[in-house]
Amino acid sequence: MPTSLAFGLIGAGWIGSFHAETLASRLPNTRLVAVADPVPDAAERFPGQRVYREPLELIADPDVEAVAICSPATSHTDLVVAAAQAGKHVFCEKPMALTLADADRAIAAARTAGVALQVGFNRRFAEDFAAMRDGIDAGAVGTPQLLRSLTRDPGISVDVAARVKPWTIFNETLIHDFDTLCWLNPGARVTEVYAQADALVHPQFAEQGFLDTSVVQMRFDNGAFAVAEASFQAVYGYDIRGEVFGSGGVLQAGLAPAQAGRVNTELFADAYTAQFADFAARVLAGSEPSVSGFDARVALEIALAARESIETKAPVMLNRVPA
Repeated sequence: MPTSLAFGLIGAGWIGSFHAETLASRLPNTRLVAVADPVPDAAERFPGQRVYREPLELIADPDVEAVAICSPATSHTDLVVAAAQAGKHVFCEKPMALTLADADRAIAAARTAGVALQVGFNRRFAEDFAAMRDGIDAGAVGTPQLLRSLTRDPGISVDVAARVKPWTIFNETLIHDFDTLCWLNPGARVTEVYAQADALVHPQFAEQGFLDTSVVQMRFDNGAFAVAEASFQAVYGYDIRGEVFGSGGVLQAGLAPAQAGRVNTELFADAYTAQFADFAARVLAGSEPSVSGFDARVALEIALAARESIETKAPVMLNRVPA
């Protein structure tokens, strides 16, 4: 049985570069053989790797066994489908898709091709969050009743805020929290979503659809309530926390604000690495990924409901299609 998996990586931005280093040098069961990025200096940043300008050229490379998709979100679904149809296993950064139809298309492509599809919900691989899930599975909180997850970024400049696409706070930021809350309430599904959001950090961009602060309330079919919150301006540092309160106790994960990291590659370096180690190990063993395309669809459905709730100023009821 092979002992390592050969990756091609698409999108060598800040998170793509971190993942490329992980695949090339941090793990014994992964190898980085190719990188695709339209930026001309990509070759200089990845010496010894084959460098492509076009993602489809990397996907067609016969030495590439798995593709790590780290390009902009709008490209994710098409690249997942192309990689799957080429017989490559796929690790895709979140969000896997921006519509439920595209999520279904990506899932179907991987299923038809018989390849693994995992999405980058890295909090599941953080030691403290994983310990909290283990405690929940062991009955430490009894029946979950109140759940909370928050994401606070350390700041967003005026220039960046002016370029942020509408609904990014749900599609690309809070989607982590939506997945985390579902994962920490195993076996339950979200049935109702109510969201509030505004541009409190950079109000001058509110009219163009920019939102930088949000609170989303959710109700699960097992009776539990959950809250997800996000801000793009935590002046004290990158802040990620979670809590599950239940009939038998409470569990928490994350650092106190005074200990928060400045960037998420510092705060979640081990989790970013562990998710690839797990993905490669499962592919090499012929087993299913631990974070599936359907998990990504579930989180996206909540994100889309949050957007609808903002537009209608009312709660949104969910009727999710079964896996």
